[in-house]
Amino acid sequence: MNPPKTFGIWGNTEKESFWETLPKIVSWADESGLIAHLTTRILKDDNCSDNKRPAIKSKDDMGLLDFMLVLGGDGTFLSLARAMEHRQTPILGIHLGDLGFLAKVTKADLFSRLNQVAAGDFILENRMLAKAIVKKNGGSIHHIGLNDFVLSNGESHRMLSATVHVNDQLVGDYKADGLIIATPTGSTAYSLSAGGPIVTPAVDSLIITPVSAHTLTSRPLVVPANSKIILSFKGTDESILFIADGQIHETIDPSCEIEITKSEYEINLIDFEDCDYFQTLRTKMGWGRRGDG
Repeated sequence: MNPPKTFGIWGNTEKESFWETLPKIVSWADESGLIAHLTTRILKDDNCSDNKRPAIKSKDDMGLLDFMLVLGGDGTFLSLARAMEHRQTPILGIHLGDLGFLAKVTKADLFSRLNQVAAGDFILENRMLAKAIVKKNGGSIHHIGLNDFVLSNGESHRMLSATVHVNDQLVGDYKADGLIIATPTGSTAYSLSAGGPIVTPAVDSLIITPVSAHTLTSRPLVVPANSKIILSFKGTDESILFIADGQIHETIDPSCEIEITKSEYEINLIDFEDCDYFQTLRTKMGWGRRGDG
């Protein structure tokens, strides 16, 4: 890859570790001949002592940069991924805690990885996004998710009744505490804790996972990414809670219909030749460890 000249910083400004790490990255950028741009949220924060840096004022500003650096956890990464929309600026995630599935670089190897990026020694990994269209009365609301969309009966905690069609063919009526439609990226998040399969990012697919299904015959289902998943809720008389990536919450009427498909655009993640998806799985999930006893 071509060595970058500019990059932006997007971060979780509520973390003390963000403010500890930010000056070090800005100093590294100056020493490496890169121009660091900061979001207006960072620049306006009382903790920011270097507010003369170039500002990222809009999503289009991010699209003009060579890459975006995310400081935080996977949640911070998800918020940037949605904000990027169709812009192809690569994203590198720096996890301020332990290793993450999305923010792969830790503070321990931060500058060795940044030096690789500055030298153009990195690869790009494409990740699909899912698109949800909530349809009602001839109108529609669009949402994008990198991980998943979750449907539940919200505050009542009552059972959700959802009818699922894939490509106009009936899959079945799901009766469960909730329903998750996940991407391969999101297969290691909420879907996994609900009993869904791990699907590697290279497998172009969508995963339908019921949450605490009320019938033993309801099982997770993996369908091709070019499928059109239609959800309807005729058996429900209460409002439905719709959640995108665990961050965007919206209450919708049960008369609505939701269409979920693969988004027409993807995001680019900065990765490295020596990174290993399965090593990350082993580390995060403790695979292959001996028992303590």
